[in-house]
Amino acid sequence: MEIWVLITIAAAFLQNVRSAMQKHLKGRMGTTGATFVRFGFGMPFALAYMAILAFVLARPLPVPNGAFFFWAVVGGVAQIAATFLLVHLFSFRNFAVGTAYSRTEPAQAALFGLVFLGERASAGTLVAIAVSVAGVMVISVARSVVSVRSLFTSVLTRTAGIGLLSGTFFGVSAVAYRSASLALAPSLPAPDYAVQASYTLVFVIVMQTVLMLGWILARERDELPRIAAAWRPALLVGFVGATASFGWFMAMTLQQAAVVKALAQVEMLFTFASTVFIFKERINRLEIVGCALIVVGVLALLAYG
Repeated sequence: MEIWVLITIAAAFLQNVRSAMQKHLKGRMGTTGATFVRFGFGMPFALAYMAILAFVLARPLPVPNGAFFFWAVVGGVAQIAATFLLVHLFSFRNFAVGTAYSRTEPAQAALFGLVFLGERASAGTLVAIAVSVAGVMVISVARSVVSVRSLFTSVLTRTAGIGLLSGTFFGVSAVAYRSASLALAPSLPAPDYAVQASYTLVFVIVMQTVLMLGWILARERDELPRIAAAWRPALLVGFVGATASFGWFMAMTLQQAAVVKALAQVEMLFTFASTVFIFKERINRLEIVGCALIVVGVLALLAYG
């Protein structure tokens, strides 16, 4: 099994943990605060990962260039917007539908990769992405009255719109991060996906922390006491989030962003495993069908991607 596959599955698991913890934090602070926690409390761990690579393992660091700065800024800003919208969905009772639409990210990343980078996906890869996205969409309506009408009208809801927009920004950020990381390769003695990913992560997460902290100080200063009061769970969110991001960045340095994000749909399987085995909750037939479609899509991606 290729290394990017193992890294992606691990990152998907950690992201599932981080999302659950961010949902918990949303009850203790506003959307901006819960979004900031991912970046601000993740920054020390991102710096630690790069320090280990540079000083403990003696891996040479790259020299950034104009293409790196452009794509890193685009990706960082897009990720802030995507995360803000996703956290905002936690305010809605039926946020699962919107969250599911945000997972159209692989399909959108494939489109952005084609438009901006000229990346082409094989027919098998496109089918695999479509199947896994269909599985997520089935899960999104599994606990409502399902009909052809509901499948179409669900797209017109406010939560679906927010979810789709979140998926758009996540797709942009994924493609931008891959471009930024690849732009560093020529300055290294030999391509080093871990160093390229770590350097990109550090630049992006420092920029995101500064931007969001500036916004909070200027516009939402009352969030600071809430963030400070929740520093213990916030620190854990930062650790898990930074580790997951490091994994995403490494995987996307090795493989097309759309393919990585399609495999990342296994996160939904981790979510349902937690539902059944930890929380002892039941899942219905449509949710099982959705999970099966995700599995089929992932297996097809591994076989033909």
